[in-house]
Amino acid sequence: MIDLHLHSTCSDGQDTPEELVQRCFNTGITTMALTDHDTINGLTRAKGAAERLDVEFINGIEISVQGGRELHILGYGVDENSQELKKFYEDNRIHRIERRDRLIKLFNRAGIPITLEKICEVNDGKSTGRPHIARTLVEMEYAHDVQDAFDRYLRQPEYYCAERPKPTACDGIGMIVRAGGLPVLAHPYLLGLDDNALRRLIKKLMSYGLQGMECYYSKHTPEASRYYRGIADEYGLISTLGSDYHGPDIKPEIQPGTGCDGSLERFACFGEEIKEKLLQKIKEFHK
Repeated sequence: MIDLHLHSTCSDGQDTPEELVQRCFNTGITTMALTDHDTINGLTRAKGAAERLDVEFINGIEISVQGGRELHILGYGVDENSQELKKFYEDNRIHRIERRDRLIKLFNRAGIPITLEKICEVNDGKSTGRPHIARTLVEMEYAHDVQDAFDRYLRQPEYYCAERPKPTACDGIGMIVRAGGLPVLAHPYLLGLDDNALRRLIKKLMSYGLQGMECYYSKHTPEASRYYRGIADEYGLISTLGSDYHGPDIKPEIQPGTGCDGSLERFACFGEEIKEKLLQKIKEFHK
């Protein structure tokens, strides 16, 4: 079993890098990639844990870029010592803190007395990204669950206006490539594009260096996965598979390796093919 899209506490996940590797091992995952949002900080820790448990580990990152709320580029095989990606993280860390503080003020103005102290208390002092704010809203009984908190507040225009700055798609892909990584379009389903718009986007991203697409994703139906795989094959892109696991309280419907209600299990037969093609492509990129 493989899973190439996983998050830890180094971005907006619930498990530490070590806990995440242990969870994957317990689940039966033999090849995994840590793809935290806009950071490579957890790679060394996760890689060490994976080596101890004999889990094959692939360095990863997920960069949010301009062009839509869900336009994200996964990068595989990136150098965990990339100075450019480390600086990118530091810049983003400041932006995320500023966004968090703006969100707190917006909630307070709306009569919701959320505080930084409460967010840290609910999340054991871990990262204070939007999922952690959502968990706090649930704890404070302003939402039924994390999904409800996002739907009711964090995805609404008045709160989404607090979004942090993002690099262009060209710059995001360029950072991945310069760090020795392979750029892959994440979860195309979430973009909500029709066929023509998706194809236009893919061609544009390919002109920047895109090499693959996440065709097998937790929330893709079998028909959607076949559709995306067909486009990937048509354009000569590699296909990847990932759950987008964040944690049992953040995205409880998604499990590592198996996705939503076993949605990824039906594609397990492609796991070895996907892994080998990805590793081969990464090797070619590193030459």
